[in-house]
Amino acid sequence: MVKIVDVLYRRLYRRVFPDVIGNLKQELAGCRSVLDLGCGSSSPIRQLSRPVYSVGADRHGPSLKRSRKEEIHDAYVLMDAGEVDKTFKPGSFDCVLALDLIEHLEKDEGLRLIKQMMRAARRKVIIFTPNGFRPQEAYDGNELQVHRSGWTAGEMEGLGFRTIGINGWRPLRGDKAALNYRPKLFCLVLSDLTQLIVRNRPESAYQILCIKEKQSTSL
Repeated sequence: MVKIVDVLYRRLYRRVFPDVIGNLKQELAGCRSVLDLGCGSSSPIRQLSRPVYSVGADRHGPSLKRSRKEEIHDAYVLMDAGEVDKTFKPGSFDCVLALDLIEHLEKDEGLRLIKQMMRAARRKVIIFTPNGFRPQEAYDGNELQVHRSGWTAGEMEGLGFRTIGINGWRPLRGDKAALNYRPKLFCLVLSDLTQLIVRNRPESAYQILCIKEKQSTSL
């Protein structure tokens, strides 16, 4: 009984303070197929209900192996993110995702990736990234985790994306979105409260969810 109450509470809490998963569910409504670029070993896609057909793509073999073991995606492709055009035909997926990926690329590589994502998508492209540059070194034996570029809300809007602020006011979080202050529970609640503001003022948010509809003017 306690577990049921806890689950219901969490669901109600996230309805009031939607996180990136809640926003993804809303943005993916009506999409039946998804390409998840740089999916890693534990993509947020795992928290989305089927019948979304998803393909996970990553150049890090061990991460793909762990993801396959968890059956997060329906299919997997070992590939570099810059090989979208070589691997998939135009309009192959309703939506093409890059969640926590573009910041690992150099700026020119990221811009090329966006163009390729737009070609592979039938309906929309969704990118999730820190708001601005956040330094990060390699970890878990994966050099691909190094951050090489930063993308601001204003910059993404200039590229034709609609942006949503995520994870609250930027100063409240640090490396890997960890809370900066104690007690952690208070800081979490404060972050979620500020989320109500930064959602529509993404320039002040820690992270940004960027959505570009296929009918938008191409890059």
